[in-house]
Amino acid sequence: MYDHLLAPLDLGHVVLKNRVLMGSMHTGLEDRGRDAGRLAAYFAERARGGVGLMVTGGYAPNRTGWLFPTASDLRSSRTLGRHRTVTGAVHAEGGRIALQLLHAGRYAYHPLSQSASAIKAPINPFRPRAMRAGTVRRTIADFARSAVLAQEAGYDGVEVMGSEGYLVNQFLAPRTNRRTDAWGGTPERRRRFAVEIVRAVREAVGPDFVVVYRISLLDLVEDGQTWEETVALAREVQAAGATILNTGIGWHESRVPTIVTSVPRGAFTWATARLRPEVSIPVVASNRINDPDQAEALLAAGDADLVSMARPLLADPEWVAKAQAGRADEINTCIACNQACLDHTFRKKTASCMVNPRAAHETKLVVAPAAIERRVAVVGAGPAGLACATTLAERGHAVDLFESGPEIGGQFLLAARVPGKEEFRETLRYYDRRIARTGVALHLGTTADPARLGGYDEVVVATGVRPRVPGLVGADHPSVLPYDEVLRGAAVGDRVAVVGAGGIGFDVCTFLLHDASPTLDPEAWAAEWGVGDPATARGGVTAVAAPPARREVHLLQRKTTKHGAGLGRTSGWVHRAALQHHDVRLHGGVTYERVDDDGLHLTVPDTDAPDGRRAELLRVDTVVLCTGQDSRRELLAPLEAAGVRAHVIGGADVAAELDAKRAIRQGTELAARL
Repeated sequence: MYDHLLAPLDLGHVVLKNRVLMGSMHTGLEDRGRDAGRLAAYFAERARGGVGLMVTGGYAPNRTGWLFPTASDLRSSRTLGRHRTVTGAVHAEGGRIALQLLHAGRYAYHPLSQSASAIKAPINPFRPRAMRAGTVRRTIADFARSAVLAQEAGYDGVEVMGSEGYLVNQFLAPRTNRRTDAWGGTPERRRRFAVEIVRAVREAVGPDFVVVYRISLLDLVEDGQTWEETVALAREVQAAGATILNTGIGWHESRVPTIVTSVPRGAFTWATARLRPEVSIPVVASNRINDPDQAEALLAAGDADLVSMARPLLADPEWVAKAQAGRADEINTCIACNQACLDHTFRKKTASCMVNPRAAHETKLVVAPAAIERRVAVVGAGPAGLACATTLAERGHAVDLFESGPEIGGQFLLAARVPGKEEFRETLRYYDRRIARTGVALHLGTTADPARLGGYDEVVVATGVRPRVPGLVGADHPSVLPYDEVLRGAAVGDRVAVVGAGGIGFDVCTFLLHDASPTLDPEAWAAEWGVGDPATARGGVTAVAAPPARREVHLLQRKTTKHGAGLGRTSGWVHRAALQHHDVRLHGGVTYERVDDDGLHLTVPDTDAPDGRRAELLRVDTVVLCTGQDSRRELLAPLEAAGVRAHVIGGADVAAELDAKRAIRQGTELAARL
């Protein structure tokens, strides 16, 4: 079924067994020597799953290149033991692994940071020092020395990180390289640093070692590289000794999203297709590739030689093996939510995966056959109940899953209706297939009462949440709707006030601004976010051209902090920018007075008013309540009174902000214990 995806790739001295490259993903386990065993287990599980070549998280070649103080580096032979633990585990499973060499440059979160020029990054409080010419040469030598150490540690290759706005990329772009010496001033001199690193690495490791160069195809920042400069760099890097060109899209400071769920699948593969004819070494496509059919079509069209996936292999380490066995429908697809991977990484927490909480926790969250098989009832087929029921059945327990509604999914059904969150349906597809595979007895349209549950050894209450109705005068007015009814298709007017600016409020605004059944059209998406052709627009950025909104929308909150302050660190800015594109009007510090036929009555901050407040009327047709949730746990007390052993998970346990990450983790952990 996947002749191109599963075809081996001969690199001369080594043959990769397929065209899947696991892209670099910093988990946090790299930063502590004591976690070498956990890191080894993490990579070994993915090697066992059939990945052709894996790339580690980034390791700095020197101290100034640290991402943060004492972060991962490869500077000394003293640390080779922990690396051999990783490479040995990977090779024992028949896998291959390369170590990524990453110098953070001005993205380094410490006062030792250095860059091509002394220009502070907008996302970092530390201003870097401009590297002197001698420091530039020593840094090149540091890359080569680290590559030799990686070779001694048993790695099959290294990847030189030249994209995402890190140091090498900083030398390449006029935005960050204002030098006038031999390392800047012209495109040729700006390229010299990257090319000399690859040349030095190749000379140091010899011919029989994979050298991947991660090239920035689209900087997506002003004063980034032109397409002509990128092609020239690719050719010079190839001539310097690179084995493979992996691709990176966008800098961390870019205002264009590249990896969140609202980015269309394969949104940037056109750039890979354009580069591939310019070089003769394999080129890797990356960013929002998560499906075997998509990957196969990309390779079959000749747009790339390999596909890079990082988070999809967090979500399912058996991604390749399932595709190879004709079981692609069983893949736990990455939905690009960022909640447990990138958001964790940027908070210096161990990365994991919302839909697979075992990721990077393989030695801690162990799902083993049950010692004693039990009869277990799980009530509620939302994310928590689905994770718990299927994991219990996988362990050998006899499981009945009761759902009062007509289909599985709970709050995920609502999320999947939000434009840009269509990927959430993939998780429900996965669980639907997993229910059938593990033998869970699913009872839809069935309300489980205490009498029905009396004969089970264990009962899991995963009954979720209901929208909270605030004590607002006029909350029963016909114009007032809870968010769940809106997302299910209730009629809404042309002027809408959304009350509550948490994650649900943002989702409801997005839902109201777009057509009811939008498609993620790559061209329309690129226009909305200002993605241009780097052949005509330096850096690949152009003016934003968002389509007109369907409605006039107001988003209100009582807090005086910025709207969406609690959203994910790596995705919250995307949601805020998307609402800004459509002129959503933000109101903060408001007090809700009442709703009547005239609209929503408020008092709002006003420094010119005698008491600092003034009355305001929003003449809206509809008021949507996104004012929190209450746990649905009415079943618990009768069960406990009847002496039934009950466990509460997910929203039924804690209703705050519909935390699917916690819900799926709770369900999996409980099932692993029972």
